[in-house]
Amino acid sequence: MPLTVEDVDRFELSRPRLEAIAYRLLGSADEAEDIVQETFLRWQAADVDRVEVPEAWLTKVLTNLCLNQLTSARARRETYVGRWLPEPLLAGDPMLGPADTAEQRESVSYAVLTLMERLSPKERAVYVLREAFDYPHREIAEILDITEAASQQIFHRAKKHVADGRARSAIDRAAAQRIVQEFLAAAASGQTGELVRLLTKDAIAIGDGGGKVPARTKAFEGAVAVAKFVWGMFQPADAKRAIVGGSPEIYPCTANGEPAVVAVVEGRVVAIMCLQVTAEGITACRTQANPDKLERATQQWAVANHGEPLLVM
Repeated sequence: MPLTVEDVDRFELSRPRLEAIAYRLLGSADEAEDIVQETFLRWQAADVDRVEVPEAWLTKVLTNLCLNQLTSARARRETYVGRWLPEPLLAGDPMLGPADTAEQRESVSYAVLTLMERLSPKERAVYVLREAFDYPHREIAEILDITEAASQQIFHRAKKHVADGRARSAIDRAAAQRIVQEFLAAAASGQTGELVRLLTKDAIAIGDGGGKVPARTKAFEGAVAVAKFVWGMFQPADAKRAIVGGSPEIYPCTANGEPAVVAVVEGRVVAIMCLQVTAEGITACRTQANPDKLERATQQWAVANHGEPLLVM
């Protein structure tokens, strides 16, 4: 039977939550939208009058579609050109989902999305559903067709893997933004010594160009190496302008709830550098430059109030 207007409305009420779950699971807004649309098609084909709890039914369908996608994604990423990084989302993007608790904010941070690549698909699903959306283990077990005890064990294992990768002391947002301002000022002026001071000794810098734009496949490691790399990135050059199609304007911004730097050419986002800032300093610079993963950011940028650029390259 065709869906009634009420049935469609029930789905649309769940869409924001479904998109937020799918984005955290897949690390890609484009893939998340596709999965949510496939979930709608399953809803359309179902006998919805027999569905007792639509939210639970939709979450189960979406999560299992994401698990299938994650399994196939691992095979595809073996042939991905260079380093694969998640798609960053700018502040205000509804796909970021709830941010009421520290756990919810951290679960969508760029650092944690990157760390979750270490998890198995099932570990990732349990972690996201429990940590970001506070699903009880009983419901997670029903969604994934496992026991409640297994859900608890998987969650503790996944949380430990993520925590091990984030073994740093926290820093408040105002202090983080101040460090980023200092970082940009040092990069623009070429003060590599100041950059080294702002970075942790074990800082890393990695990038994702997807084979579309140049990006180093091996990470820069150590404060000195990262400082030299960052300094080079922020130096004007004709070759860089040719690659991105103009002179990039550099803005400080927020992506996935964390400090970031965005490069824009004529309204088009050409790169987002997500900074992992701790009380010890900046510990990671992760740059997304694959144009396929910046289309949504460009759409968000067009409607955002971003002020004047701090630097034009």
